[in-house]
Amino acid sequence: MKKEFVLRAYELAKEQYASLGVDTDAAIAKMKDVKISLHCWQTDDVGGFEKPDSSLGGGGIQVTGNYPGKARSIVEMKSDLEKTMSLLPGKQRLNLHAIYGDFAGQLVDRDQIELKHFQGWIDWAKKLDVGLDFNASCFSHPKSNDGFTLSSKNESIRKFWVAHVKRCRQIAAEMGKQQGSPCVHNLWIPDGSKDVPVDRGGHRAILKKSLDEIFADKYPKEYLKDAIECKLFGIGSEAMVVGSHEFYLGYAIQNNTLLCLDNGHFHPTEQVGDKISSCLLYLDELLLHVTRGIRWDSDHVVTFNEEIMLIAQEVIRCNALNRVNVGLDFFDGSLNRIGAYVIGTRAAQQAFLFALLEPTEMIKQYEEKGKSFERLAYLEGLKTMLFGAVYDKYCLDNGVAVGLDYVADIQAYEANILSKR
Repeated sequence: MKKEFVLRAYELAKEQYASLGVDTDAAIAKMKDVKISLHCWQTDDVGGFEKPDSSLGGGGIQVTGNYPGKARSIVEMKSDLEKTMSLLPGKQRLNLHAIYGDFAGQLVDRDQIELKHFQGWIDWAKKLDVGLDFNASCFSHPKSNDGFTLSSKNESIRKFWVAHVKRCRQIAAEMGKQQGSPCVHNLWIPDGSKDVPVDRGGHRAILKKSLDEIFADKYPKEYLKDAIECKLFGIGSEAMVVGSHEFYLGYAIQNNTLLCLDNGHFHPTEQVGDKISSCLLYLDELLLHVTRGIRWDSDHVVTFNEEIMLIAQEVIRCNALNRVNVGLDFFDGSLNRIGAYVIGTRAAQQAFLFALLEPTEMIKQYEEKGKSFERLAYLEGLKTMLFGAVYDKYCLDNGVAVGLDYVADIQAYEANILSKR
């Protein structure tokens, strides 16, 4: 898209928003605080590098599609991530799972992973000035086959997973120390029951015991932020998930951890955006996993829809951008994976920019005066304003592809790199 066209359109948008008292330049400048953590597992369909064939699956994880060109090595993954970041405005982070270590062809069980397996990632991220986040990988493993890890009644299995998460937190803390910004370590486990269980309380008591043991190891907050992720149900845990929303919300409040809200982990009629203001009253920080669920936890590529808009609006309306950590979490193997990254990340960015362009105080005054018609009129009117021109200017300012120009760039990368894998 020609620069002259972008600038001309932006001047019109700037004038239009100014009529509502909104400063578009200030909104674009505020986007520097929106750092989205890209999930590395979109590059290879949650395969990881523990095994030569990079294929795991199971344990509540299922990726559909076999579009050609997925990353088969750390070198290919880094190449794909660098290409993705080159097409995104702003500064991103990278979210690693423990299965993505550099194990040098050796089989390293998860209770034996060490910092050395991730030092290469740390060095790469520092070179690119990209912050790292981290996750324990408590799925797709022989010791998770019965559906229980940290809540297992088999003590040897429980201790194995406690040891794994302890090592992951230690690695994450060192990542934070070396990069000079806190590493968010998120804990999600697939524990649950496919059919109706009797002893829900027993498994949850065991999970609490495991978490207490894990978090007994203390690390400076400037190095490590701990998050725990809830879920309503998943593959193989349709009847009961041990780590429910109520369980983890209570634990996070009591133990001052972050709560991870994944908008694909709730009933389709629930809105994560509605939960944000409540959780922020009791928790210092939140972690958001932004995805797009369709009827169930299907982890579709994020699009600029009303659900994502509400999430971003509530963060901005609560003036909580500095208290909310944002990451993506979807895995779609049915389309170009870099294209999925770019579409999903840009959609999340657009949601936050849209929220920053809202004349919130003016609309809130209508609300407080009971003027529901005026409130709804402005909320609807904002949807058709020249918002796209403002996002295009944000991309132009950051020197990345504007509008749909990224499509041809990704097509060229596919022809030259992905199609030859």
